[in-house]
Amino acid sequence: MLEHIAGQRSSLTGLLLPLGDRTLVLPNVAVAELIGQRSVACEEGEVDWHMGWVDWRQQRLPLIGFEAACGGHTPCGERARVVVLNALGDTGLRYLALLLQGIPRSCKLDSQLNYVDVPLATLEMAAVQVGEQVARVPDLAGLERLVRDAQLQPGPG
Repeated sequence: MLEHIAGQRSSLTGLLLPLGDRTLVLPNVAVAELIGQRSVACEEGEVDWHMGWVDWRQQRLPLIGFEAACGGHTPCGERARVVVLNALGDTGLRYLALLLQGIPRSCKLDSQLNYVDVPLATLEMAAVQVGEQVARVPDLAGLERLVRDAQLQPGPG
């Protein structure tokens, strides 16, 4: 995904999204908004990766723990933040809310991405070198399908 977008220009602006055990990288056009709330109330959801609900622009979005969606554990602590992503696939979803463990950082991505050979989780498409850091490219379409297939129903807001 990044290669396709970066290939259209010499560079683009990306965002590094800090998680508990890894960093994701996305073009910033994939991000609708970083929600500024300081404390995130994580709840035990119907599935391991469902961390609760987020009210955003008159919508109730399921809060996704990416690490748990990949079979790991998603921490929910004082540094937790929420980023709303634009949905890309044909699932009928418009937005996804992802739990972060810090503040995203902007980065420049060029068309010459350096891929890193590391083991990838289920919902990761690639790992790339961004400056001094290895960042994972998430499979957003796969994440959307995971949310759609869970058929989560929002409770009262």
